[in-house]
Amino acid sequence: MAFGKKDVVALTGLTYRQVDHWATTGVVRPSIKTAAGKGSRREYSFQDLVQLRVAKALRDGGISVQKMRKALSWLRRHFPEKKSPLAELRLVTDGSNIFIVDRNLEKIVDSLKQGQLVFSLALGEIIEGLKGELRKLSIPSEEKVCVEDQQFTVILTPDLVDDFFTAECREIPNSNFQGETEQKALDNILEALEERVRKGLTTKQL
Repeated sequence: MAFGKKDVVALTGLTYRQVDHWATTGVVRPSIKTAAGKGSRREYSFQDLVQLRVAKALRDGGISVQKMRKALSWLRRHFPEKKSPLAELRLVTDGSNIFIVDRNLEKIVDSLKQGQLVFSLALGEIIEGLKGELRKLSIPSEEKVCVEDQQFTVILTPDLVDDFFTAECREIPNSNFQGETEQKALDNILEALEERVRKGLTTKQL
């Protein structure tokens, strides 16, 4: 699922200016489609959105954009297998430095100067919060379909988190079919409806 800049702003709490600046300076670039000139559209993945939320949390915690860029450069060199380091590594910060939690959080906290404010970036909570926001945007649509002179109402719902569509028939309880695209989900439920109508089943029997 690709997200444009308008969606990114709504889902991350960043400003348009921040999204543009972080893309051009390499804090978080769109992984699906980069801008190819004035007026072109950047497209971000769900993983990109997670990184942007983590970056915003770091910025809100006092980390400057310059420090973030330096930290990201180091992370990319030392963790090349992590394509989205901000979304894959657990981090803590004291407002001046960024630390990777790879063993024991208490040891890291103890190693800092006494009295320093330390907060952990709860990656799991960030991801779940973002999924919740995405599900709010999953607005169902209705399609009227006709199968062998019988009319049905199919409700199509996008799952923006797992990137698929669900098709349900209003007249038939527990009719649930999925597809990678809206059309595929619709084709799957139509195929099932056609088969059942051919068998002469009533709506209640379906």
